Amino acid sequence: MIRRGLDESALDAYRVGESVAVRMRTQIACSLTGDPQELRELLDVSLRSISAFVDDTVGAISARMRAERDELTRGTHAERREIVTLLLEGAPITRERAESRLGYRLQPTHTAAIVWTEAPDADLSRLDRAADALAEAAGQLRPLSVIASTATRWLWVHGRPDGDRARAALDQLPDVRIAVGSTAPGVDGFRSSHLDALTTQQMLTRLTSPSRLAFHHEVELVALLTADPEGADRFVERTLGELETAPPEITETLRVFIAEQCNATRAAARLFTHRNTLLRRLARADQLLPRPLAQHTIEVGTALKVLQWRGHP
Repeated sequence: MIRRGLDESALDAYRVGESVAVRMRTQIACSLTGDPQELRELLDVSLRSISAFVDDTVGAISARMRAERDELTRGTHAERREIVTLLLEGAPITRERAESRLGYRLQPTHTAAIVWTEAPDADLSRLDRAADALAEAAGQLRPLSVIASTATRWLWVHGRPDGDRARAALDQLPDVRIAVGSTAPGVDGFRSSHLDALTTQQMLTRLTSPSRLAFHHEVELVALLTADPEGADRFVERTLGELETAPPEITETLRVFIAEQCNATRAAARLFTHRNTLLRRLARADQLLPRPLAQHTIEVGTALKVLQWRGHP
């Protein structure tokens, strides 16, 4: 609406619709009962519901229009991309000037993200919706969003997004993927978090991972290890041996067991399985490993993490 030159007066159409709905609802209510008290209660609930719906809708659209007008006033996407590039390259631009051009504070703690799609016919508006959802997961109304390419957005939010909320939102946005960087303060944090998000995105792409959301802290070790793909393949093969191609319930049981610091009781509870079942699977895993688990637990756990992010079943 803003990009077509309209303002909040265009929202008067909702009030016209409300008036029509109220008249129709009143006619319906009068046909349902002749009891004045019952009619009064029915109309009270109905009219408050209609009014609340219209008020909330108009309020939400008005807020979005103000934000869009503010974005257009601040400058174009190209201008924001220019300032962000200067910050990422460490150019001598003052924090105050950058903040005024971006409309985004640089002193607080940041988390960067890269939102992208690889689907050739994807609905690109989903990228912006994913960016807004990630900002909401961090407790913000709007992030700093920059169009890096047609199918990619660079994103910064203050604070750290909640992983569960972000995953729930992403479930509603097919074809969209998000790589989230580290969390750090100031201009240096703005830069380093973006580089970590890039590392995360590159790892997902390199491993052809089916995961659609990854946080840097989840994949940092795997990203370092798989920077040399052939070396990573040899490491996994040497470390896991026949376990690499074992049934998924065996590898997943062992991965969770190691994650729970080799505590069988906690691992069984996390997997919702009986402790004896877990112990049988662990014994089978030990048979498939080239060396006993107790002799190289850290290496096995790391190799299983690589399998996990590769999308090993």
